[in-house]
Amino acid sequence: QVQLVESGGGLVQPGGSLRLSCAASGSIASRNDMNWYRQAPGKQRESVARSTSGGSTYYADSVKGRFTISRDNAKNTVYLQMNNLKPEDTAVYYCNFVSYWPYRYDYWGQGTQVTISS
Repeated sequence: QVQLVESGGGLVQPGGSLRLSCAASGSIASRNDMNWYRQAPGKQRESVARSTSGGSTYYADSVKGRFTISRDNAKNTVYLQMNNLKPEDTAVYYCNFVSYWPYRYDYWGQGTQVTISS
């Protein structure tokens, strides 16, 4: 079992910045992905950024150049630095932990609200 605790959401004006954090605890497999998804009202959940334990990162086109995913493996924590935020970034952001041992299993955080509004 893996538990995820997210923090860092809030209300910010367009052009502002926020940093989300997600700390994982429990049975942490050495091979894992730590990712961020988001879901806006009336829309499907979408991938925002991915970070593998091997050091690779991937971003949705809509956030490239504005968002940065990073992780501290010693703390089992993943971060999402979000800059130049836009109203269309408004959503509930979810942390996703993918364990690959002994088989693939996805864990989800409780979600944190990010609202971009003037």
